[in-house]
Amino acid sequence: MAARFVIRKNQYYDSVFLMGVNKRLSQSKGVLQTAVLMASEKNKQLLADIGIQGDQIVTAKPNDLIVAVIAESTQVVDTVLAGLDQALLALEEKGSVSQLHNLEDGLAEKPHANLAVLTIPGEYVFREARKALEAGLNLFIFSSNVPIEEERKLKELAAEKKLLVMGPDCGTSILNGIGVGFANKVNRGVFGAIGPSGTGLQEFTSQIHNAGFGISHAIGTGSRDLSDEIGGITTIQALDVLEADPQTKVISIIAKPPGGKTLERLIARLKICSKPIVSCFLGARMDSFEGGDALTWVPTIDDAVLAAIQHVGEKPTAERIELTKQERELAAKSRADWAPEQRFLRGLFAGGTFCYQSQQILGEAGIVVHSNAPLNPQTKLTNPDRSSEHTMIDMGDEFYTQGRPHPMIDGTIRR
Repeated sequence: MAARFVIRKNQYYDSVFLMGVNKRLSQSKGVLQTAVLMASEKNKQLLADIGIQGDQIVTAKPNDLIVAVIAESTQVVDTVLAGLDQALLALEEKGSVSQLHNLEDGLAEKPHANLAVLTIPGEYVFREARKALEAGLNLFIFSSNVPIEEERKLKELAAEKKLLVMGPDCGTSILNGIGVGFANKVNRGVFGAIGPSGTGLQEFTSQIHNAGFGISHAIGTGSRDLSDEIGGITTIQALDVLEADPQTKVISIIAKPPGGKTLERLIARLKICSKPIVSCFLGARMDSFEGGDALTWVPTIDDAVLAAIQHVGEKPTAERIELTKQERELAAKSRADWAPEQRFLRGLFAGGTFCYQSQQILGEAGIVVHSNAPLNPQTKLTNPDRSSEHTMIDMGDEFYTQGRPHPMIDGTIRR
């Protein structure tokens, strides 16, 4: 077995493009493993985990490209690395790399645009996002690892300009029937939705669609919007937008529990909304908060779907979503295959919402779950790369997405 790496200084590519290069190189005969990554600290650790180390990697900068190959022989390694430029060029010629290099290029090509989508390294987001807001554009920021103080400044500026900042770390929105980021193709309809990052909105909108109804708009706010540091700025703006939208009849919010101060502010806004609201704060105990005919608190996404449908006077196709006989048999077979010493549950999730909801359901059964994205801060993993007893991992967390595609794009990180 042989291994070698090369570093290309100041040769930046986005993670989706690099995933294509990695796939192309890994298909060569005799290759055991490849890694095509930008030199973020997390990616350096990933390289070390597969035995690729060196002083050059330690000193590499985030804008440097690292390509590593592990193969059956030195000859295979050399051949694959010699073909790197050809692989890069081939994908560039296929149009994988945009010819628009800055915001000004984009505005010149689309002068009537009202939305900018940012998928750039977090350290550059504030500068580019501010330019977009000054140009009168709403923002969808897929990028993560943006300092939280910069996020707040952007959202405050957007609010002043009557613009929306969806993100950072925003995975999904559906605006006038058009999906932005990771979005399912769903029916148009009367149900509006608000959620922090992505998977919760996808689940809610998909279930509404599967029940025979449709979505007016689904607005992503970013994973930290409901923290006390941000104060729910985009969430409350989204409520204003959906309340004013004539197509939207019912508004649903799907999120993990907000910060204490933000929750108080949000409840005050929800109580004066003129449209029915269904709120699902996963893992939160909302018993002490008053609901009413127009404001309904529910514990799970399934319950949110049922409650929203009932608000428009329709009968849901099913009271609860139950496991099929085949799914129950599969679960029983899997459990029967466990060895006696296998006592702990492990869960790997591509997004935070299902990770939260799994913790909530298991917690109700009396099972303590540790996680990198815990509902209970006391069960937070010290090291996200090391499990502890029952463990649920959100692979879409910023810890895992520095310089590499989100697991919804590239699920190989689960290996």
